[in-house]
Amino acid sequence: MSDKKIELPMAIGVRDLAQKMGISPIDAIKKLMLNGVMASINQTIDFDTAAIVAAEFGFEATPEEQLADEQKETGEIPIWRQKIANEKTADLVTRPPVVTILGHVDHGKTSLLDAIRMTEVAAGEAGGITQHIGAYQVEKEGRLITFLDTPGHAAFTAMRARGAQGADIVVLVVAADDGVMPQTREAIAHAKAARVPMIVALNKIDKANANQDRVKHQLSELELVPDEWGGNTIIVPVSARQKTGITDLLASILLVADSLDIRANPSGKVIGTVIEAEVDKTKGVMASLLVQNGTLKNGAIVVAGISQGRLKAMYDYRGKPVQKAGPSIPVSVLGMNNVPSAGEIFEVVESERVAREIVLKRQEALKNQTAATKMSLEDLFARFKAGELKELRLILKADVQGSLEPIVKELNELAKNNSSEIALKVLYSETGNIGENDVMLASASKAILLGFNVQAEVTARRLAESEGVSIRLYDIIYRLTEDIEKALKGMLEPEFIEKHIGKAQVLAIFPVSKVGKIAGCRVLEGELRRNGKIRLSRGSDVVFEGEVASLRHEKDDVRDVRSGFECGIGLKNFNDVLVGDMLECYSLEKKS
Repeated sequence: MSDKKIELPMAIGVRDLAQKMGISPIDAIKKLMLNGVMASINQTIDFDTAAIVAAEFGFEATPEEQLADEQKETGEIPIWRQKIANEKTADLVTRPPVVTILGHVDHGKTSLLDAIRMTEVAAGEAGGITQHIGAYQVEKEGRLITFLDTPGHAAFTAMRARGAQGADIVVLVVAADDGVMPQTREAIAHAKAARVPMIVALNKIDKANANQDRVKHQLSELELVPDEWGGNTIIVPVSARQKTGITDLLASILLVADSLDIRANPSGKVIGTVIEAEVDKTKGVMASLLVQNGTLKNGAIVVAGISQGRLKAMYDYRGKPVQKAGPSIPVSVLGMNNVPSAGEIFEVVESERVAREIVLKRQEALKNQTAATKMSLEDLFARFKAGELKELRLILKADVQGSLEPIVKELNELAKNNSSEIALKVLYSETGNIGENDVMLASASKAILLGFNVQAEVTARRLAESEGVSIRLYDIIYRLTEDIEKALKGMLEPEFIEKHIGKAQVLAIFPVSKVGKIAGCRVLEGELRRNGKIRLSRGSDVVFEGEVASLRHEKDDVRDVRSGFECGIGLKNFNDVLVGDMLECYSLEKKS
C-alpha cells in the first residue's frame, strides 16, 4: 500500500487532480489515454477514474469526507427570496413553477425543450451547444410552467449553477444510451446545493442501445433512487426526437410543484432576475427578465446592478407586446440605459431620481472595490517591464453578456490554476463587435484581442495590422479556452496575420449560365487579386468569406484589377451577391 494518500471528491477536473498530485496536467492526460479515457484539461472525471490515475503515480485515493460536502452545500437563500421575506402570508398566491433543464452536453436538453415548446433552437447553434439563456412558458392542464433554458457546455458551469438556484424544480436530462457522465454529476451537485427538487428525464429511450435499468442504478449510487424502487426521485422515460413521454414529464412537474410552497405576492414589491441582456442594432438595449414577485408594468422604472431606465416596451416569450407581467413570467424589455449583467437582481423603484441615486452609490462602491485591483495591475505592469514577470494579457469581446461572464470566469480559473511561467490576465471584457478603441487598448497594453460570436470591423482590422495587434475570433467557447491553454504552454499553432489588399463595391449583377452570378464591381482602393481571399459585407454584417472563382477585366481573364477600374468577379460556392455589397480582398500571412 502506498504511503502517499490524497482525498478526492466524487467528481474532479483533470487540472485539479494533477494539481493535487503535484504533476503536470499533460502527464495526467497521458495516463488517462493509456487507460482508454479521452479527457481534456478542463473535463471532469469521476472518483473511480481519478483513483486509477492517482495509483499510476503512486497515490492511494480516498473519498472526501461526506461532512465536508455537506458543509459546502449550505443551500443559501437566493437574494431575491431574502428581499421578499417580509411579504404577508395572507397576500401570497400560488405562482407557476420555474423549471431549469440541467445535464451533460449532448444528452438532449435543447431537443427536449424543443419537443416541449415545439420550436427549433439547436439548428442555429454553433457546434450544437446552447450558448445563451432563454426563458419560455408552456401550458399543461390550464396551468403555466416556466422553463429556463440553461447552457450545456462545461465552460458554463456558473450559469448552470445560477439556473438551479433561481428555479423551483430541476429537470435532470440523462441519455438512456450514455448514462451518468461528469457534467451529470455537476448538475446534481448544483441542484443539491440549491436545495431544489429534481425530476429525471431519461432521454433517448428510442435508441437501440438504451439501457434504462443501468442508468437507474447509476442514479441510485448518487442518492437519486427511483420512486418505483422505494425512493423519492421521479424518473420519466422520454424521447425528445419522437416526442414521447412529454405529457408525463409535464404532469410530474406539476405534481412536484403541488408539493412545494411556490407562492408570491402579485401586489407586492416587484423583484426578479435578469436572464439575458444584449444590444439590439435597431432597438437598443434589450433585457430578458424573470419576474419573481410583484407585477412588472410597462413604464415602470427598473434598476438592475448599475443599469437603470424606464421601460418603453415589454414583450412575452413569443415576442408579443404585453403591458404587465406577474410572478414567474419571463419578458423582454426595452428602456435600460446600458446592458445589465445576466443573473443580476432587478427591482422597481418609485422615481428616476431614486434609480440614479442607487446606481451612483453602486458605481462608487464598485470604484472603491476595484481601486486595490488597479494598484496591483500597475505593480504587475512595472514588474513586466522590468523583466521580472511574463504575462499574457487578454481583451475579450462577446456578443451578449450571457456569453461574456462564463468565458471570463473560465479564463480566470485558467489563470488561477496555471502552472507555467507565463501569467494570464483578462484586462477588459465587454459586449459588441471589435472596434478601433479595442485595438488601441490592446496595442497600448500589449494584449491579445479575443472575439466570441462577434466580428472585427474593417477599420479595426487595418489598425490591428499596423499596430501589430493579434485578433482571434471564435464561435465555440472550448476552442477559445484551449487556444489560451496552448499559448500558456507554448504549444499554439502558428498564427496567420490578415493583410488588407483592396476594396470594391458591387454595381451590377450578371447571371451567367453554368457559372452562376458574376458581380460587376468598381475597385475603390488597392486592388482585387484572383489568388486573394474575399470578405463580402452587407451593411455591418459579413455574409461570405472565401475564395475568388474568376476575375475578368472587360473580356480578359486577369490576375488583378487596380483602384479606379471596373471588373467582373465570381465567388467560389456563393451566388447570393446583391448590388451595394462591399468586397474586401485580403491575404493570410504566417506570423513568425
